[in-house]
Amino acid sequence: MNQDSIQKLLTGVQQGDCSIEQALHKLRHMPGQSIKDACIDHHRSLRTGIPEVIYGASKSSEQIIDIAKTFLQQQSLFLATRIDSEKATIIRKALPQITYHKQARMLSCNLQEYDPTHVRGNIVILCAGTSDIPVAEEARITAESLGNPVSTHYDAGVAGLHRLFNKQELITSATVIIVVAGMEGALPSVVSGMCSCPVVAVPTSIGYGTSFGGITALLGMLNSCAPGLAVVNIDNGFGAACHASSINRKNTPQALQDSGITV
Repeated sequence: MNQDSIQKLLTGVQQGDCSIEQALHKLRHMPGQSIKDACIDHHRSLRTGIPEVIYGASKSSEQIIDIAKTFLQQQSLFLATRIDSEKATIIRKALPQITYHKQARMLSCNLQEYDPTHVRGNIVILCAGTSDIPVAEEARITAESLGNPVSTHYDAGVAGLHRLFNKQELITSATVIIVVAGMEGALPSVVSGMCSCPVVAVPTSIGYGTSFGGITALLGMLNSCAPGLAVVNIDNGFGAACHASSINRKNTPQALQDSGITV
């Protein structure tokens, strides 16, 4: 779509010849914005409810700065994952309005404000051990950035189940739960047996030799006998949060209109 077709569409909305819902439908597949090394999909949130997020591990600081500028110009939510401290320092020097979350290794700006009318309830994030916290924090920052209320309870692995049972009220009140665990990956099965809501399991690469960098936890979670358990990739706190946010989000036209998406 070009400027003329957009102007015609908006004029149609103004004159009552086209409803807001029809206009949103037509705008869902607008082309992206091309820059030197990327093509930014500004309207992904309009189509899917989750905006484009930058995977930063294999990108240079300069590439991330160029991409971030396009988001900030649109006043859109900006998130970047897998950003080390050295790279973050360079990026924030160029764009000081961006926040760096060191433990989660994420950058963020223009976060969505929590609106209780757009979500079903609370996302709870549990992790088995202190070593799993960076992945859990990646999930937390992502889920909160997408406009979800989030509660956390860390270091509650199966070696001390009393720590988990003390949070049973929190667990049973959740709309969706993200469980992060390494080693043998048993915690999601336990949690799934304590609640009726969907549980998203995140295996981590934490563990000794035969954990095989998280494969043991991954296979344990995939072979869980607990029903209603979904499993994402190893260390993928971001993906777990996106899945949980999709479950927690109310998919209504009004919620889309009020989500802060710029068209």
